[in-house]
Amino acid sequence: MRRRKFVKNIGLGGLVFSTPLSGLLSACGDTKIELSEFQQMVKDLLTDWCDGMIRNQIVEPANPERHGALGCPSCDHIHGRCMDAVYPFLFMADESGDKKYLDAAVLVMQWAENNVSQADGSWTVIPNPKSWKGISVFGAIALGEALHYHGHVLSEAIRNSWTERLRKVADYILKTFSIDFTNVNYGFTAVYGLHLMGKVLHEPKYTDRSKELAKEVKNFFTKPNTLLWGEAKPIDKKSAKGLPGVDLGYNVEESLNSVVLYAIEENDTELLELLEKSLASHAEFMLPDGAWDNTWGTRHNKWSYWGSRTTDGCQMGFGMMADRNPAFGRVAYQSTKLLKDCTADGLLHGGPHYISHGIKPCIHHTFAHAKPLAGILDAGKKLPKIDINSALPCEIAYGVKEFPEISTWLISNKSWRGTVTSYDALYIKDKPVQQATGGALSVLYHKKVGLLFAASMAKYIIVETNNQQHYDGEEFALTPRIEVKNETGWFTNLYDLEAEVKESTSADEICFEVATKLQNEKREKLSGVNSNFSLKYKFTDDSVEVIANALKDNNTEASLVLPVASVNSEKVIQTTANRIEIVKPEGTVVLESNVPLSIKPTERGRVFNLVPGVEAVPVLAKVSSENHVSVKISII
Repeated sequence: MRRRKFVKNIGLGGLVFSTPLSGLLSACGDTKIELSEFQQMVKDLLTDWCDGMIRNQIVEPANPERHGALGCPSCDHIHGRCMDAVYPFLFMADESGDKKYLDAAVLVMQWAENNVSQADGSWTVIPNPKSWKGISVFGAIALGEALHYHGHVLSEAIRNSWTERLRKVADYILKTFSIDFTNVNYGFTAVYGLHLMGKVLHEPKYTDRSKELAKEVKNFFTKPNTLLWGEAKPIDKKSAKGLPGVDLGYNVEESLNSVVLYAIEENDTELLELLEKSLASHAEFMLPDGAWDNTWGTRHNKWSYWGSRTTDGCQMGFGMMADRNPAFGRVAYQSTKLLKDCTADGLLHGGPHYISHGIKPCIHHTFAHAKPLAGILDAGKKLPKIDINSALPCEIAYGVKEFPEISTWLISNKSWRGTVTSYDALYIKDKPVQQATGGALSVLYHKKVGLLFAASMAKYIIVETNNQQHYDGEEFALTPRIEVKNETGWFTNLYDLEAEVKESTSADEICFEVATKLQNEKREKLSGVNSNFSLKYKFTDDSVEVIANALKDNNTEASLVLPVASVNSEKVIQTTANRIEIVKPEGTVVLESNVPLSIKPTERGRVFNLVPGVEAVPVLAKVSSENHVSVKISII
């Protein structure tokens, strides 16, 4: 696969690195294989990202607090995990023979040792010894993979130094990590991390511990759909409905990847069968364009349409299991294609409309998601055939699928893909960090024109100061909803954890009826019956109808809010008081109502939310006890 160009002695910071690739050529022969369409896309994207990261690498030799780090265009601090880029950089150094990639790898490791390396062997999330150390497992895997596949491009002195550093962090993980010491993504990642470190360091104590952790993996899957749970604080916390904490983004982009790689390495057939079932259920939540529908997930605050902000990506987990289910290969391909579409100037942006809205990217997205791309290429002939023409689950018109363990329903008919959710599991009890719930229609996607609804947090809240971007623009939720704004605050179904959802299906229609009580972020309801409203969603092959009603004796005037995803270059026309048209490249979205519609005045006619990085046209209709509001959405 790699051209194995010989890189002559490279000097950097007084050190000399010898890369004996010509020796490898004579010993191993030509290792180049013909790349598939998927692998070629991966390689091109990885090259683009590595070049983009290098353009943002800080070169200030006189300032060791910054020298070698990856500068972030959007954040006012350096991300301590930027040393994860050592693996993709070293891959590119080996593949291309270009000195700049080796320089970049060594520089970023030097920065980490000067700024986030701790005496106990850990690394911290920012240059503060009191900050979170759990991320050490991700850096350890990056360094381990770099050494395992590409350590030969380093001088013996540097290779030995990095190997000893890997040993120190391996000992830290060995002493610190259990399967449930914090969110499940850490324990699951340690299963593969310890296995890898045992292999690279030739130390059975690490592999033995990975096997111990792996025995507990089977305890973290839901019934009946085998979703991975444990993204909650504490890890086993249950909601008022008795539901566990599940987050799709972390599951598909981090946790499942790790245990898949472990199970393949160990040929653990029982675990592989369990993971196959789990991957199949998680794959149900991929949209046709490769997005992951994490509108309902407990860590929704980090949803970025293509995945989660600081996770790695789904390519290894799904790609390496494509021989068991061809749809898994399509998942890996489609996700990568979306990542490519969200890339500009060599960096991955945190959503499909970041670029059009002028939002700078956080570099964390790029250095994290570059790692599985290098992994796919290093897998070489071990990577199963990727069938890019295989159907995604959502492309099959199955009607309705219920996931009771997350109180969520998926809809897929001839034209539409949708999600309705009343999931009530919260990540943080004391903060109103609210993903989509309250019977919300959290996703609406049309086969022809693409995304129409994509839920955001009810209110954009910084849960992780070091891992979420700040936004100075207008605060506006993208979740379709009923709301009342008055002198006492904002009341909406988006905070209703007790909304009741009933689904019914006939030969030509799928219908959801929602009974909800409007409330504020403190779960305080509007007085008396004034909080009582209903929503109804009707899906046919040709249209989706959203109906809102104020229940009997409710004298409150509310608004039905429908933020329609639309990049700001698309033309919006209000042809009559009751009809709005949004002209998209593949067709025109028509919203027709039995009451007047309006568009909230905004700059460029759009609102924007960092979760999931989407612009929208905010369409409004008034709701009262004197009328029911019916908005029909169709495509022409």
